[in-house]
Amino acid sequence: MIILQKKTEPLNTPLFIARRLNKSREGNSFTGLIKKISMLSIALGLAVMIISVAVVTGFQNEIREKVIGFGSHIQITNYDFNISYEARPIVKDQDFAREIKQIEEVRHVQEFATKAGIIKTDEDIHGIILKGVGPDFDWTFFRERLVEGSVLNLTDTDRSDEVIISGFMSRRLNIGTGDDIFVYFIQEPPRIRRLTIAGVYETGLEELDELFVLGDIRHIQRLNNWSEDQIGGYEILVYDYRDIAQTTEAVFDIIPYHLDARSIRELYPQIFDWLALLDMNVYVILFLMVLVAGINMITTLLIGVLEKTNLIGILKAVGGNNDFVRRVFLYNAAFLIAKGLLWGNLVGLTFGWVQNHYGLIKLDQESYYVSEVPINIEWFHVILLNGGTFAICMIMLLVPSYIVTRISPVKAIIFR
Repeated sequence: MIILQKKTEPLNTPLFIARRLNKSREGNSFTGLIKKISMLSIALGLAVMIISVAVVTGFQNEIREKVIGFGSHIQITNYDFNISYEARPIVKDQDFAREIKQIEEVRHVQEFATKAGIIKTDEDIHGIILKGVGPDFDWTFFRERLVEGSVLNLTDTDRSDEVIISGFMSRRLNIGTGDDIFVYFIQEPPRIRRLTIAGVYETGLEELDELFVLGDIRHIQRLNNWSEDQIGGYEILVYDYRDIAQTTEAVFDIIPYHLDARSIRELYPQIFDWLALLDMNVYVILFLMVLVAGINMITTLLIGVLEKTNLIGILKAVGGNNDFVRRVFLYNAAFLIAKGLLWGNLVGLTFGWVQNHYGLIKLDQESYYVSEVPINIEWFHVILLNGGTFAICMIMLLVPSYIVTRISPVKAIIFR
């Protein structure tokens, strides 16, 4: 008769003892209170870190998307294109345009041209940049930010006299949808265009809202005496913003030597440098929150060792070495940290979900460029914050845990 014996895994005794200690009720003892405070500090710290990262990355994404909406991810122009928004034309439908569309990261390619002008009303004047676009223009960004009217319906046959302006211009010049405006272009000879407002957009990014008026590219072609196959340049939209650098290099390798390809970061460096500075605020918050959580855990560990001195003596007396006892307290601390992280995730993610769906916390758009606190929850950030907080707290506990090596078994057993 053959008897089969079930194979069992070796018992992790320090883990087993730590679980029993963790399940034991501390009642109203001082150690129990300290544990609750430590768990609360970890929970609040993680919640603050999740919310901070979500708010800052959300704000960065909002501002970045608005800038990209005005200028796309990449622009192809002549080298003389500068802050005056005037440039020599390039010929459209060249071979390189077709090659660019075949790049895997490229989502859309569209033509554009810009020209400086002045809107004059009976009471005021305002300098603008007329951005001419064609039938291939992607209106997704402006359609989502229209406050009245509609986007332009451009065709390949007829020139449209309609334009869309910003809410900033609408309020400043007291004009709106359906009104006619006169735009003056300073050139030789000076020229005037009578245009009709088809829609009003609002992005909250005043630096660009106060400049851009969108209209038919044919107006700029006629004002500059260009032919129909001449444009100011191409705008390129990519699928993922993170691919913008390598896509710009790929585009630059395709275009002729007399043309330049610049990413939106190069076109508006002041805005993107400002957004990059916000990362420093997040780093400071993360450092302080983890430091506070780690110090609280060290305090909890030391108080736990002091209260469990008798247990330490018994464990050493029955053959447990210093490493064995240290692992008991480290496992117990790990359970406490895990509970704090669980509650921290619950609070942080719940706040993010509520704010993202209901926008309870509002902001002054003129000061912050957004009307409500933006939230961007990425699971990679959440996992990294959880893992980083757990690992750093455990590392900070390694040195204080060596205090058990200085406890004598005999003295510990009779300790009161």
